[in-house]
Amino acid sequence: MSAATDGTVGRATRNLVEGVATLVIGLVLWFFTEGVEVPVVTLTKVGVVMMCVGGVLIATGLYQRARGTRS
Repeated sequence: MSAATDGTVGRATRNLVEGVATLVIGLVLWFFTEGVEVPVVTLTKVGVVMMCVGGVLIATGLYQRARGTRS
C-alpha cells in the first residue's frame, strides 16, 4: 500500500500545518504580549511553550513524511 492511499501523507501534512500555525501563534504571543497582565500565566511564557510544541509538531510531520509511516 502506498503512502498516498493509506493516509500517511495527509497526516504528515496536517502535522506540518498545525506545527507551523502553532509556532507562528507562539511567536506572535512572545513578541507582542510583553506588557499584558493576565492572572495565573505570563503570555510571553505561553508563547515560548507554543513555539516548542509547534517545533515538535513540525519535526513529527517531517519525520512522518520522510519515513512514510503513521507513527
